Amino acid sequence: MIPNPILKVLSTLSCHEVRHLLIGGQACVLYGAAEFSRDCDIVILADEDNFKNLNAALAELQAECIAIPEFKAEYLQRGHAVHFRCKHADVNGLRIDVMTQLRGCEPFERLWERRTTIQDPIANAAYEVLAIEDLVCAKKTQRDKDWPMIRRLVEAHYDENQNGHNDAMIQFWLRESRTPEILSQLMQRFPESVMTLTSSRPWLSSLEPNDFGQTEKYLRQEEDMERRADEAYWKPLKEELVQLRLNRERQNKD
Repeated sequence: MIPNPILKVLSTLSCHEVRHLLIGGQACVLYGAAEFSRDCDIVILADEDNFKNLNAALAELQAECIAIPEFKAEYLQRGHAVHFRCKHADVNGLRIDVMTQLRGCEPFERLWERRTTIQDPIANAAYEVLAIEDLVCAKKTQRDKDWPMIRRLVEAHYDENQNGHNDAMIQFWLRESRTPEILSQLMQRFPESVMTLTSSRPWLSSLEPNDFGQTEKYLRQEEDMERRADEAYWKPLKEELVQLRLNRERQNKD
């Protein structure tokens, strides 16, 4: 289910009581929307004790901070990701990306309350994973590869639960599905639920269920809006990274 190097990282984090949630590609693998991911991405609780625990886990994994920024709470709390490369023999070369907040998502404590715990009987392990609703939210970026992933995440969740659904699942599918055919099915099966989404997807209430062309148009507008929001969020952070890189280059010359 999870490759051995990733399992080693997650088990080390757990042994050191790092309060963390698995995000990114590995989370998508566990939700059945991806087949492979090279890195291990996590979001952690931003407090002093948890940072100490993370430092201990990173030391055991022989993980060194790479690139910019350096591993400081102030950078994480401003929204940056800090990147590490492992040198321990069991995880040699594996990259770990650490964040404490995700654009568009609620604070860690709320994410923790909604988390999904996935049991792996083969590895005799349990993984604390970002809830699928929050993972979809976190994937609304300017990166081209994330939008097909959102579609697959919702499709996989719908396929698995459509015959044993609850109201929360219906709301999630109607709010986040990016597959016109699935949206058409949902609109015809649950017309009363469509009317409750006037704030997040007001266009659903006026859409003909089988008008796939119009559905694609609205979906593209949503994607464009989220891409712009993500670009605006990261713009000052990227500018800060450029300045940090220039400062490091000056220090190295001195």
